Amino acid sequence: MTTFHRRLQALLLAATAGLVAIGAPTRAEAQGARAPSLLITSQELQRLLGANDLVLLQVGTKEDYDTGHIPGARLVDFTALAAPRVEGEPMLELPAPDALKSAVEALGISDNSKIVVISGEDWGSPATRVIFTLQVAGLGDRTQLLDGGSRRWKAAGFAMSTGTPAPPRAGHLTRAQDRSLVVDFAWLSRSLPPRGFTLVDARAPIFYEGAGMNDGRGMKHDAGHVPGAHNLPFNTLFDDNVHLFSREELRQKFTAAGINPGDSIVVYCHIGQQATMVFFAARLLGHPVRLYDGSFTDWEAHNGPIENATKPAAARPE
Repeated sequence: MTTFHRRLQALLLAATAGLVAIGAPTRAEAQGARAPSLLITSQELQRLLGANDLVLLQVGTKEDYDTGHIPGARLVDFTALAAPRVEGEPMLELPAPDALKSAVEALGISDNSKIVVISGEDWGSPATRVIFTLQVAGLGDRTQLLDGGSRRWKAAGFAMSTGTPAPPRAGHLTRAQDRSLVVDFAWLSRSLPPRGFTLVDARAPIFYEGAGMNDGRGMKHDAGHVPGAHNLPFNTLFDDNVHLFSREELRQKFTAAGINPGDSIVVYCHIGQQATMVFFAARLLGHPVRLYDGSFTDWEAHNGPIENATKPAAARPE
């Protein structure tokens, strides 16, 4: 082999080694690379207004909506995307697949819709619950959260409307739903904490630590936590204007709660609403994440074990 060929072979080997060292991105890294698309700024949204495939959903009170909203935005009741409430059963659980498809289509959403969810005044976790539900419906890559919600839009000085858009024409969905994003009592109770997952309690520390809150008849039943759960309160992830902290700040909060970069996460709260804020932040940071729908209310209804419980098991609802 000539000197030239030896040098060429060395260069090729070095280049190949470099490619191997770089490698294909892990799933978490790939999700992290897409993370910015989960949020849209007011400036970016302003440039999209009027697009035929744009669906704007504001989550909040009618009073706030009526005082002025983004042109074209429709007020959506986030509980309308949940299963009908059954007495004695957890509220806000996902509906059956056919019912979810119909509810989403009724909002004028189709496979290629571009959906922006807007949080009204102090309605952060209801907005992320809508986003979670749309992700289960197969629309996770078509749905964004308006960064800072209606407050930031107003602060930016963009146009507001007080009119109500005409009812939408029903959409058409053919996308496969992703029910793997949801776990239930049977799944979670097989192993505590679940093998291969970091379990996260998104409630305020007063509930996680077992103190609970007095309802006039004694302690509320949702005090204490599922064994092995870490506490990352949902309301520590955003500022007073319901604006999510930066990814670096979120990472620091996750780390402080004992959640390592790349960890797969299962998150719960009281009923499955507040936890969706942690769920959304986890997606921003590239974590594979699942939600325990029904959450601690469902856990207690099944008489699951509780650390720091303030009530004996017999006093908890069966």
